[in-house]
Amino acid sequence: MQPDVPTFRLGTQLYRADTCEPLKQGVERGEVKLVARVRGTYPGEPLAEDDVPEVRTVGFWDAPCEQRWGLDWHRNEGIELTYVAQGRVAFAVDDQEFALKRGDLTITRPWQLHRVGGPNVEACRLYFLILDVGVRRPNQEWTWPSWLVLSPADEKGLTRNLSHNEQPVWRASDEIAQYFERLGVAVDAYDACVGDSRLKLYINGLLLALAEMLQGEKPILNPSLSSSYRAVELFLSSIGEHLHEDWTLDSMALACGLGRSRFSEHCNQLTNMSPNEYLSKCRIEAAMALLRDCPDLSITDVAFRVGFNSSQYFATVFRSHLGCTPRSYRDRLTLPA
Repeated sequence: MQPDVPTFRLGTQLYRADTCEPLKQGVERGEVKLVARVRGTYPGEPLAEDDVPEVRTVGFWDAPCEQRWGLDWHRNEGIELTYVAQGRVAFAVDDQEFALKRGDLTITRPWQLHRVGGPNVEACRLYFLILDVGVRRPNQEWTWPSWLVLSPADEKGLTRNLSHNEQPVWRASDEIAQYFERLGVAVDAYDACVGDSRLKLYINGLLLALAEMLQGEKPILNPSLSSSYRAVELFLSSIGEHLHEDWTLDSMALACGLGRSRFSEHCNQLTNMSPNEYLSKCRIEAAMALLRDCPDLSITDVAFRVGFNSSQYFATVFRSHLGCTPRSYRDRLTLPA
């Protein structure tokens, strides 16, 4: 029976955790060595049922040369830490791109959009850990494993530094590098009798070293990266896929688990527009693309596809944005140069 893939629901949008299919295929072709203990659908050998239940995947890959695969834009259900021990690899998160080199550490929040490879993975040894902190809905608090030995104050500080951090790439401390390498050895020699204890020991050490590094570096924290702000940001970034729905201010706010005022405030901070203004802008931009790329679609069909209830109202809004009707806009596109 195939394990269920964890999901994150934001309104009508359902995000699924990545399953790293390109990595699986690279392993099957013998292009890359993978040493990993996993839970669910991640590639690697399974963890014992009761061992470190919050760990989704832990281990490393060793790519001896440039690969024919990369991990395109995807999301994972937990906090993801990676460490480049050798070589280089391209990495991107949200709208930032990086060329990772030996000694770089990446921090990716739960369900944060990211990519590994540019587009393919280069020769590198990359250690990784994905730890599930229970985030499945907007505004959920992070829930750390019960076997974590950080004090409540240190745990709270680590949560704050990770959830509000806007710097995804760091230079790893020597201690962090050592704990990743110890995890790699423990995974490679995994024994269900003692593997659980070693993994817990080294993951605790890694998170403590990470907490100390972040505390010492004093990262610039962005309080706007709160769960409510991030929920609105994620919703707005995906609304283009759901323009046909009959959105209202209430339904958009509800999709993010927020009231109208807080949703509108975050929307204005992100776009400098009200929610309805931003929705209209997205619908008109989508309509322009359909008018350009689908000449056989009627104006009415275009209107309905992007969420307008009538071609008359669509024409009114279109004219207010572009100063012309949808038909005249399409006619201009077909005029000879």
